[in-house]
Amino acid sequence: MEQRHLGRTGLRVSRIGLGTLTWGRSEDGPDEAGAAEQLKAFWEAGGTLVDTADVYGGGEAEYLLGRLVGSVVPRRDLVIATKAGSVPDPDRRFDGSRGHLLAALDDSLERLGTDHVDLWQVHAFDPATPLEETLQALDQAVGSGRARYAGVSNFSGWQLAKAATWQLAAPGGRTRLASTQMEYSLLQRGVEREVLPAARDLGVGLLPSSPLGRGVLTGKYRTGTPADSRGASPAMAGFVEPYLDEGAAGIVDAVATAAHGLAVTPLQVALAWVRDRPGVVAPIVGARTSAQLAEALSVEELTLPEEICRALDDVSAPVHRYPDQDWSTL
Repeated sequence: MEQRHLGRTGLRVSRIGLGTLTWGRSEDGPDEAGAAEQLKAFWEAGGTLVDTADVYGGGEAEYLLGRLVGSVVPRRDLVIATKAGSVPDPDRRFDGSRGHLLAALDDSLERLGTDHVDLWQVHAFDPATPLEETLQALDQAVGSGRARYAGVSNFSGWQLAKAATWQLAAPGGRTRLASTQMEYSLLQRGVEREVLPAARDLGVGLLPSSPLGRGVLTGKYRTGTPADSRGASPAMAGFVEPYLDEGAAGIVDAVATAAHGLAVTPLQVALAWVRDRPGVVAPIVGARTSAQLAEALSVEELTLPEEICRALDDVSAPVHRYPDQDWSTL
């Protein structure tokens, strides 16, 4: 698998990442044997980037990954990325305080069974904590060796620009942001308005989450909700439902048409499209089964023709309104 630099750093990662959102959740994700099979197949395909978070499965995703690293795949062959900052508190969903973040990192390292993570990301912006305090936690983590690189997740355009600029304001003394993880797919192109232009300008690599539109772009929901899909799961149905409207259906139909013409699958078309967008480093793919992961990994050999890309761009184009990016033509 091709390797790409993560932002303007020396860290190289595979251009497809393995996601673990549903690991450790018996009702929706793979069991330990299934996770081991996925991790081994990903590694054998040349994959290196494995993405997790301290809240995935209530910490069980990190525990599971920690049990597999070393026994299934050598630690040195993986780029382990985790996140901290989300908290199970209905009154405060995110905690970006230095104390919380650094304690959460220590807990993640214990669960993962490693002395460092390769990429540590703030899971979301915390408006109740001064941004410089949050960023100081990243500096301390990297300075102590517990994290090699740092990034953010779910930051808006202005939040990302402020954070990245703050880190660049004292070269050598602060850790530059390597990445931002955001949802990005043919069904969700909102990052193109402000986040992606900011990331590209500041040298921050984009790691798209849900690159398959929460599974909808695979076409599995075109004729209903399969009983074994996330859309039929009580825990995940609300996650999928927003992308089952009429507008999304038209985009899914276009992806299916392109796939038929290229003799590939809708999943492969949708994943190749987002993988090769400007500024994208590595889409994060989560799979329920090894067969689903194998289909995603097979996209390595696929490059979409320019005319197909233009057609998909047109059918999924977001509406840009003042004063969003490129408003001058309105």
